[in-house]
Amino acid sequence: MDASSPLHIAMFPWFAMGHLIPFLHLSNKLAKKGHRISFFTPKRTQSKLQHLNLYPHLITFVPITVPHIDPLPLHAETTSDVPFSSFKHIATAMDLTENDIELLLQNLKPQIILFDFQPWLPNLARRLGIKSVQHPIGNPATSAYLAVQARGTHFTEEDLMTPPHAFPDSCIKLRAHEARSLASGSKLEFGSGITIYDRFMTGSKFADAIAYKGCRELDGVYINYIKSQLIKTKPVMLSGPLLPEPTNSTLEEKWDSWLSGFNSKHVIYCALGSEWLLSKSQLQELVLGLELTGFPFLAAVKPPVRFDSIEEALPEGFKERVEGRGVVYGGWVQQQLLLGHPSIGCFITHCGAASVTESLVSSCQLVLLPGPYCDHAITARNLGSRLKVGVEVEKGEEDGLFSKESVNKAVQIVMDDENQVGRESLL
Repeated sequence: MDASSPLHIAMFPWFAMGHLIPFLHLSNKLAKKGHRISFFTPKRTQSKLQHLNLYPHLITFVPITVPHIDPLPLHAETTSDVPFSSFKHIATAMDLTENDIELLLQNLKPQIILFDFQPWLPNLARRLGIKSVQHPIGNPATSAYLAVQARGTHFTEEDLMTPPHAFPDSCIKLRAHEARSLASGSKLEFGSGITIYDRFMTGSKFADAIAYKGCRELDGVYINYIKSQLIKTKPVMLSGPLLPEPTNSTLEEKWDSWLSGFNSKHVIYCALGSEWLLSKSQLQELVLGLELTGFPFLAAVKPPVRFDSIEEALPEGFKERVEGRGVVYGGWVQQQLLLGHPSIGCFITHCGAASVTESLVSSCQLVLLPGPYCDHAITARNLGSRLKVGVEVEKGEEDGLFSKESVNKAVQIVMDDENQVGRESLL
């Protein structure tokens, strides 16, 4: 695409912050080249994205009213508004926007629309003469691993325990608890009458092209594998790493003031994404592990299920013991700006796509605590075992549980000056 012939491109990401933000990063890159973007977003979520729009004269937010369905709470729009068990209902509500999306596309008349999770979108776009591009925001290694394992059918736990035939990297494999969870979850409805696996594969089948988030240096071997094993009749591209550019905003004064009270590269920042709700016991293991490190820390995590606030789920006496050096916060934070603060030296991440991109361009050491999705686990293996740019927290092979000791151990490894993990070659 050449800046001398700008395009009008529509963006329709899955209604989750971990998808909306990478799509907006891509929008910024395209707008920088002069292309015009119509960005579909849930109406009340727009305010959370506004500060990341670096080209407001070219990127226009198009608000979408998400229909209310039972049993979703009123005003629920994205996965961050509901527990994991209700994500399937967000998918159903998103599917109910199909007629609205069709009318918007008829009026906007973009040449291309990018999507990730809506199986009906390619055929709709084709009827309107619009090219559709599926844009998975996860690691291309995940698509390669799962799609080849399934070969058009649902996979079993045994399938997932070892890489598929001719897979380019033997160090990437799922553990017992991850394979069990994925095999079970792949059979569940995600929306009305469709599984999460079929949502993705239907989009891949009917899209005009697929553009993975990634770069040739890190992901080229997986793209080549996908082309050789799966997709031979349509373009398969890489968008580049979509590194976030500096935002137009500044870090909230309360966090800047608090962080500035500590030495450079001395504070641990922990964030587990907008979708992962730890159990009370695992939340307590996490924060007790942070306490054990002896370092100051800021943990941005959501309250466990059935808890109204993060404070009521903390261990007894914890808040008093860490007062002045540790904060556990249940709200939204400006992650990109926090990672750039000179006092932050370690980032404990759930290995979501947006968080990984932001972390790799920071100078923070990485501790990998993969979240509940297969993509998180494969990303953790990729970063920790293959690329060796982070240290993964040890979990039980069968139950997938981590301990305060395993959290502390991983942090101590990366914060040890003699064992710092470098990634200069990736930047």
